[in-house]
Amino acid sequence: MDLPVFDSHFHIIDRRFPLVENEGYLPDDFTCHDYLRRTADMNLAGGAIVSGSFQALDQSYLEDALTTLGPRFVGVTQLSAGVSNDEVLRLDRLGVRAVRFNIKRGGSEKVEHLDRMARRVHELAGWHVELYVDSRALPELAPVLAGLPAVSIDHLGLSRAGLPALLSLVERGVRVKATGFGRVDFDVAGAIRDICRANPDALMFGTDLPSTRAPRPYADQDLRLILDTLDLDLAGKVLYKNAIEFYRPASCKPAD
Repeated sequence: MDLPVFDSHFHIIDRRFPLVENEGYLPDDFTCHDYLRRTADMNLAGGAIVSGSFQALDQSYLEDALTTLGPRFVGVTQLSAGVSNDEVLRLDRLGVRAVRFNIKRGGSEKVEHLDRMARRVHELAGWHVELYVDSRALPELAPVLAGLPAVSIDHLGLSRAGLPALLSLVERGVRVKATGFGRVDFDVAGAIRDICRANPDALMFGTDLPSTRAPRPYADQDLRLILDTLDLDLAGKVLYKNAIEFYRPASCKPAD
């Protein structure tokens, strides 16, 4: 495939660094080497390493992964609300660009800190916040989310019942990750078209590798679905341009 891809959502799992059992679950290793080998056939231009529930507030694995993968990659971490300004700025220099609130599975700060923390990290370092949340919960969160400077929602919001609420937020500037197609309970192609109609700058593709706990893990057909569903210009935005503008990696170009 000629179009470059910025993988907006994947996990690195490395037992050299702390892991925390979540809901009785610990994932298998999926190292930087494993990730690069799995995406070798992709025109990979960079990506976002996302902290999972099982990594809690640990930064050591992420620091190592960012060093290993290089400046085309950025980090999405989980932090306590009491994190110091100096620590946020230190992580920013390393390539971290967002804070994740894992509302569905935990391991992150509680949602009551979302508004204050989102505004603080954006003002301090230009970061956004990312939510792993079932979209059925979005109507309750919408008044907060719509007022925040920069937000994205994982895995197309997961639920058919929450799609109207998700689309309403997309129209108001919230971004959405086209990830985790094996996690959702609706027609992915239809949701992709609807989100792009609501805001062509909103959708960002990601592999969700290694797809921990997903009923169906990422498959290469998921990337093909984007190309089959959208015209070339929109596909380019979803696969690359939208995420590059959102994440601001230090360097980004397709792999040689």
